[in-house]
Order: sequence, then C-alpha cells, then structure tokens
Amino acid sequence: MSSGRWPERLWIIRHGESAGNVARDAAHARGDDRIELSARDVDIPLSPRGEEQARALGRWFARAAVADRPDAILASPYARACTTAALFRGEGGSANDTPICIDERLREKEFGILDGLTVSGVASVYPDQAEFRRLLGKFYHRPPGGESWCDVIFRLRSVMDMIALHYAGRRVMIVAHQVVVLCLRYVIEGLSEPQILAIDAAGDVANCSVTEYRFDHGIGDGGLALVRYNSVEHLAASRTADVTVEPDRITGVRG
Repeated sequence: MSSGRWPERLWIIRHGESAGNVARDAAHARGDDRIELSARDVDIPLSPRGEEQARALGRWFARAAVADRPDAILASPYARACTTAALFRGEGGSANDTPICIDERLREKEFGILDGLTVSGVASVYPDQAEFRRLLGKFYHRPPGGESWCDVIFRLRSVMDMIALHYAGRRVMIVAHQVVVLCLRYVIEGLSEPQILAIDAAGDVANCSVTEYRFDHGIGDGGLALVRYNSVEHLAASRTADVTVEPDRITGVRG
C-alpha cells in the first residue's frame, strides 16, 4: 500500500478478562468437558477484573497527548469487546465523541461444534476433530460449523482494505480477540504460517494488552511498523488492574 492509504497509528487491543474466561478456569479445575455458560458467546460480559483492566487502559491513554490517542475506534460486536471499548473511552482514552464502530469481521474465531468445550471435552466428545486438528494444525483446521485461522485472516484482509480506504492518516484503535490480534499481525507484517504460530506458541495475548503500529516512510513506499506487541505496561503500572494472560474460550485448543 502507498503512504496515503495507511493510518498514522494503529493500536490493536484484546478485550479485558471475560466471565467466560472465569467459567473456563472453573470447568478445567473440576475436570468438566463443557464450560458452564448462561449466554451465547457473543453476549458473555467482562468480569469485574476485566472491567477494571479496560478502565486502566483508558486512564493510561488519557495521560498521553491528544496526538497519542485514537480518533477512531473499531470493535468486535461481542459484548466483551464493545464494553472494553466503551470503558476505555469513558476513562478519557479517547474523546467522548469518538465513535465506536462495530464491525462483525472483527468477531471472535468461530469454533462451531467445539464451542464451549474444554480441551479434555474436545478429546472426549469429538476425538476425530482432535485428531484432524493434530494433523492439519490450527492454521488450517476448520471444525464443522466453525473457522480456521485462514478463514479469520480472509475477513481481516477486508478490514484492512476498509481501514486503508476510510482511515488513511488517522489514529485507529481496534478492540477484538486473541486470534484476531495474531491474525492481524500475520496480515499487516506479511508473516508466514510458521512465524505466526511461533509467536502464538510463545504465549497468550494478555487481556487488554496493546499491540501498536506506526506509519513508517522507510518501509517500501510506506507501511506500518510494529512498535510493541502484547504490552501490559499500563496494567503493571495500575494499582487496581491485574494482568491476566488467558486463552480464549477453549483453553487447550487456544484458537
């Protein structure tokens, strides 16, 4: 892309800790096959700790200069992402009139028939899928009714095209999910399957962590350069927000 098509700044945020994370931990502690959830995945709210993480993120940005804060926010339609964005804005992380634009292409990776299962549950209930995933790897394995990482990447390429078209020169924040953060790195940096899987294997994306890019004229004819990945400096500096490194809904599967 040419320099006129990139945002000036791009922050990618994983949502705060959700009630689903808490329920998953409890299910694994009991050795259950399924996670006890009372709502659709899209409606799962933040936990109280997740809400404070989002507020801490907003307060951290609020202390920065206006030029170092987003002037546009894009969010997954899932409740935990929307609430993270709203709490961030409410604490002054961006101007009060900054719109939060919901984009369904930023939604969580869809797990299909595996949704809500623990890792032991996948092996117990759908051993064939556990074996398919072992053979194909998470990048290409698509559970029935669900998505592979490639499917997520396909929709994220169109998100980046839209950002290039409508947000050139802007300061954009995306609030989404762990797999979305990783797959956006794959798209933006032109990574290979082994490279992005190595990044994933090195550790989970922390709740309310910051991944940041800045426009750099030195990249070809201009492009986005990675400034920081999975940063939790703002949480570590907060006296009220804990750092949580939580896999998404299916712990052992991790996307």
